[in-house]
Amino acid sequence: MKILQIEPGRTPEVKEIDSSLEAMQEVVGGLIQALYPFEDHVALVCNDEGKLLGLPANRALRDEKGKPYDILCGTFFLCGAPPDSDHFDSLTDEQVEKFKALFHQPEMFLKMGGQIIVLPALLE
Repeated sequence: MKILQIEPGRTPEVKEIDSSLEAMQEVVGGLIQALYPFEDHVALVCNDEGKLLGLPANRALRDEKGKPYDILCGTFFLCGAPPDSDHFDSLTDEQVEKFKALFHQPEMFLKMGGQIIVLPALLE
């Protein structure tokens, strides 16, 4: 299965993984949680306990106006999520390019005055 892996502080990488639960858990480093924050048929798979475990902040999820509403912690990946299906699939080449661009810039996060500020981070 072709995925786009996004690690904290790094640009996205295309990877091939087995579609097994174990392979997905290995990528995120623990229990998986699937989110569907995009209109595309794409799943965002992250560590279900990333924040509780204190994994490093990775990227912000933004609403349609670009305002951050959540922070993903730890490594996550994107994969295809075919409609009316209960399994994940490979990303298309078009999806890879779209989401590589969306998540290209690593981010860092500051808490100031009760708000979280999202800033671009330097590439490793």
